[in-house]
Amino acid sequence: MEKKLTRRESRETAFLTAFAATFEPEEPTVPAEEHAAPDAFANQLLAAINDHAAELDEIITAHLKGWTLSRVPRVSLVALRLALAEMLYGDEQKPGVAINEAVELVKKYGAEDDYQFVNGLLGAVARERGETPESQC
Repeated sequence: MEKKLTRRESRETAFLTAFAATFEPEEPTVPAEEHAAPDAFANQLLAAINDHAAELDEIITAHLKGWTLSRVPRVSLVALRLALAEMLYGDEQKPGVAINEAVELVKKYGAEDDYQFVNGLLGAVARERGETPESQC
């Protein structure tokens, strides 16, 4: 019997799969054997990222001040896409959770201070949508 993944593990699996797909978009796979295969929640997030890629990138681009999308570190970009997909198209509609999880992923896989950028951009999107990310956690 397969172990059921926690939401955090599902997000991380989706993140790693989406990150791997940035290198070989034709065949996204989970990059390491120690990570579980995507479950229903991870697949939902991956589908939202794929189905709404252009819209997610437009939202990110609109919030970049003095930057272009190509300058955003790959880890941060994938975390932003994942969190926005969950915030905009997820069933739970808990932006604070999505933001927190994205920050934790960037802390784990990204450069030292990149998480601050991710937190700020996602917080700005949440506030524009009339959501208060702090109260959602």
